[in-house]
Amino acid sequence: MRRSTVAFVVVVCVFLLPFAAALDRQPNADYRARREALARKTEGGIIVIFAPMEAEGPNDLYGFRQDNQFFYLSGWSEPGAALLIAPPAQATPSSSARAYTEILFLPAHNPSQERWTGPKLGPENPDAPKITGFDRVEVIDRLRDELVRLLPQPRATLYSDLPAFGQASASAEALDWLKRANAFPTYVSFQDVKPLLAYLRTFKDAGEIDRIRKATDASVAAHLAAFHAVKPEVSEREISALMQYEWGKRGCERPAYAPIVGSGFNSTVLHYSDDSVIIHAGDVVVIDAAGEYSMYASDITRTFPATGKFSPRQREIYDIVLGAQQAAIAAFQPGKSTLRRDDPNSLYKVAYEYINSHGKDKQGAPLGKYFIHGLSHYVGLNVHDDGDYTLPLAPGMVFTIEPGIYIPEEKLGVRIEDVFFVDNNDKLINLSAALPHTADEVEQAMAAK
Repeated sequence: MRRSTVAFVVVVCVFLLPFAAALDRQPNADYRARREALARKTEGGIIVIFAPMEAEGPNDLYGFRQDNQFFYLSGWSEPGAALLIAPPAQATPSSSARAYTEILFLPAHNPSQERWTGPKLGPENPDAPKITGFDRVEVIDRLRDELVRLLPQPRATLYSDLPAFGQASASAEALDWLKRANAFPTYVSFQDVKPLLAYLRTFKDAGEIDRIRKATDASVAAHLAAFHAVKPEVSEREISALMQYEWGKRGCERPAYAPIVGSGFNSTVLHYSDDSVIIHAGDVVVIDAAGEYSMYASDITRTFPATGKFSPRQREIYDIVLGAQQAAIAAFQPGKSTLRRDDPNSLYKVAYEYINSHGKDKQGAPLGKYFIHGLSHYVGLNVHDDGDYTLPLAPGMVFTIEPGIYIPEEKLGVRIEDVFFVDNNDKLINLSAALPHTADEVEQAMAAK
């Protein structure tokens, strides 16, 4: 091979490296399968979704993060893009037949900006379809023309990420511009794509579960480090920083949510995130913290005694919370159990009834009123992931089981949370099973320093 050819190959590989290695992407075929599945659900409607623009300012702490819906369908992690999906349509007297169409629209190259942000894949790159997995890649300036070509006249249905009242959407401003640019037929019905995507995202494929497993494994390692570091006179913030270091060095890009390290009274505050207090002897410490790996979250909580030994009362409450989690696990029935509170087959009901029938508060009342949150939520691209909660639990679903008891007057909060999924054999798998669960296991892990 001539030197010039070798040099060219090296330059191309270096240039494409940011697009190939920024995230641990799944194969392009996985994203294509999702686009095709979504297209089948629209009954002929066209889908247009926009990625956010580059974030700027103090809120951009961890750099740009792609919109979950956009990433789910495209695997594309850069800002300023759009995607269009048009399912096949039969010819009618007023329109021609339409084949399945999918186009990824990318911003035009901006060499000046790329000096600040690094090289970007441009729509003019002949390898762009192969890199992204889309049939076509076009400059985003062509989006209006493609819509005019593909939308039937005079009536059409367009699915997009429509903002709910009081919420933002990366697609809202772009859709307003397209309306002003006369991109739509005389009558277009705008439909929110989120319910369709929520159903699809309820069921994780093997690649998604693998990435949630990696996020969970890194988060388990971080919790094990916390077992060795929690002690009196250490600050909550120090524990939080240690955990972020531990999952960061194992490939996580960022926390999956604001880490919670709450000691003493703060152990009873569900979304406490200041992490600003010094841990004292006699406290319990609730740590709800996990990392995000290649856009996929984990969610784990453990409760620690600051001195390494639970008091009798702390152990009593801990054992009740663990018993509630074990009762819910034992009650799991694939195709029947649900995550809804109001369903007769709800796992929440099993956990609540266990807590309410075991132990009392200082006034002799049952403890059910101190279990103040839900038992479970889906986990995926978001820590509280989109999903259809009306469905019974089935293969591919990933969710938490997280009972808790919070008694402010005793400065005593306990939560135990693990991430589970249902495998193809209908078996419930605990992804965070490597962490200590029983009170004895917690104490043993804290003593092994």
